[in-house]
Amino acid sequence: MSDRPLPAATPAAQSAHAHESQFALLGERRFSPFFWTQFLGAMNDNVFKIGFTSLVTYQTARFSGVDAKTAAFLISAIFILPFVLLSATSGQIADKYDKATLTRLVKTFEIGVMLIGGAGFWFHNASLLYLGTFLMGVHSTLFGPVKYAYLPQHLSKAELVGGNGLIEMGTFVAILIGTIAGGAAAGFVEHGAVVLAGMCVVIALAGRAVSVAVPSTPALQPDLRINWNPVSETWRNLKLAREDRTVFLSLLGISWLWFFGATFLSSFFRFAKEVLSANPDVVTVLLATFSIGIGSGSLMCERLSKRRIEIGLVPLGSIGMSVFGIDLFFASHALPAAPHLLSVGEFLAVPAHWRVLVDLLLLAMFGGFYSVPLYALIQSRSQPTHRARIIAANNILNSLFMIVSALMAVGLTALGVGIPGIFLTTALLNIVVAAYIYSLVPEFLLRFIAWMLVHTFYRIRLVHAERIPEEGAAVLVCNHVSYVDAIVIMAESPRPIRFVMDHRIFRTPFAGWVFRHGKAIPIAPAHEDPDMLARAYDACAAALTDGDLVCIFPEGKLTKTGDMNPFRHGVTEIIRRTPAPVVPMALRGLWGSYFSRAAEARVPRPLNKGVMSRLTLAVGEPLSAEEATPERLQQIVSELRGARK
Repeated sequence: MSDRPLPAATPAAQSAHAHESQFALLGERRFSPFFWTQFLGAMNDNVFKIGFTSLVTYQTARFSGVDAKTAAFLISAIFILPFVLLSATSGQIADKYDKATLTRLVKTFEIGVMLIGGAGFWFHNASLLYLGTFLMGVHSTLFGPVKYAYLPQHLSKAELVGGNGLIEMGTFVAILIGTIAGGAAAGFVEHGAVVLAGMCVVIALAGRAVSVAVPSTPALQPDLRINWNPVSETWRNLKLAREDRTVFLSLLGISWLWFFGATFLSSFFRFAKEVLSANPDVVTVLLATFSIGIGSGSLMCERLSKRRIEIGLVPLGSIGMSVFGIDLFFASHALPAAPHLLSVGEFLAVPAHWRVLVDLLLLAMFGGFYSVPLYALIQSRSQPTHRARIIAANNILNSLFMIVSALMAVGLTALGVGIPGIFLTTALLNIVVAAYIYSLVPEFLLRFIAWMLVHTFYRIRLVHAERIPEEGAAVLVCNHVSYVDAIVIMAESPRPIRFVMDHRIFRTPFAGWVFRHGKAIPIAPAHEDPDMLARAYDACAAALTDGDLVCIFPEGKLTKTGDMNPFRHGVTEIIRRTPAPVVPMALRGLWGSYFSRAAEARVPRPLNKGVMSRLTLAVGEPLSAEEATPERLQQIVSELRGARK
């Protein structure tokens, strides 16, 4: 592990590492100690909760006053209650104090909590165990804002997706190990409770020891005055999160994932016992499958997103979650009867059970596609001085959604709905929630369409894509080869773009819907509609003033021959009103495709990455507004395109 000094732990200072694999971060002091600290904390959470849940489900007689049918949901609700009560306060604390110091204090607190929980295991005292569950919730509440606000201070923007992927993967591997350890320890009928007590304390001590190496992470708002009133501060945090609509709806999206995941995870013990007719060891197999799925999905995000924050993966994730959640319902009704509770070997010997495992694996993997881009989006778009409080708002919403999840599960159980029915209800609700969120923020759906087009039909090569500015106003100028030029550029841009499009495109059913929701700017020639032309220039000026990217195709129409048409003076008018850098770009490889006007256009075949599917997007050096004449821009774009159309 590298021990190099970290005097200014900023993303800029780490930009030199952006080219490395995400796994290289595990050898860096800026990431590794923090990763293992949170890993051990997540593992301990699950050793404790799984051990407690397993004991009260399969050894109910040892715990007086406990209802085995609702205990798992109650444990989950108690654990997340502190998130509702204390998240607002913990967010302020994380913004005000050094995050490394807070990490060590939280891990010291964990040791005390595990001593209380250990006493509960030792004496089979449900009250002490419920108290320990609540205090572990407090521990996680305090650590949550630190965890996600720490990463942007030590990772570059290009590393955020990979870093978040590792954190998500690590969390669920920790859940897996904690589940196996907790379930195995609880399986010792005579001494399981004692083993659990010792294990929890040892893991807490190890977490505290690792936290010593977490590097200093200075507070971003040390002069913040803490409001200790949780009600008013909770409301203020939620209002703060709502200032950026996309961030707030991303918080809701993550909270829905926790609703979805909590419903499944809390049901696994009853699912194994009542539906699969399996013993507690099979619960470990279910949780292991789920953890491997979400861990692998989280790690795949960096590759699928090309090290960018690719929110197009979010709709892909939600589709997969519903598809495999619904199939899990049907798989649960196609199981043979079992004469007794099956062991792991007996369970795996039944072919029908493999369908259940595949559904869980893929459902969780798509959950990883869904969650990692959302976390990275929130971290990148939140104001640094308020980031921890935005994460606190996220925790508040997560906890509320998880409590509702537990209440829904208890309510459906009371109505006689079985575990497969609860899974089906959740998967169908996911469709409704996803449709609602994407209707409010079409950016997710548009990026998904763009991502699917580029990754299904084409293989795209980028040349100097880093020249597209990640912040600030700029005008992008590109040749116009096909009907999907804008979608290809959208897929490869690090941020949203306002496209200036011919007004006739807005009349077509699908393309019109896509570009209207993408806030494209309709434009018409002066001889057709001078008022629309004036409105278009006004809209471009407003977008550039707001610091947005505006993209225009100066030819004004698609090429009919593959050669470039003369550039018109629209771009000159735009930058005359609002001077901004102009970035020339060129697309090559789309001429002759189905989406072009070529006479012998070919329909692209999905996943057939042949010669006809190879595209290039080349980006030139930005020009000042004074340099960017139509003639100069056309010369540069022509050179960038080269001989291939």
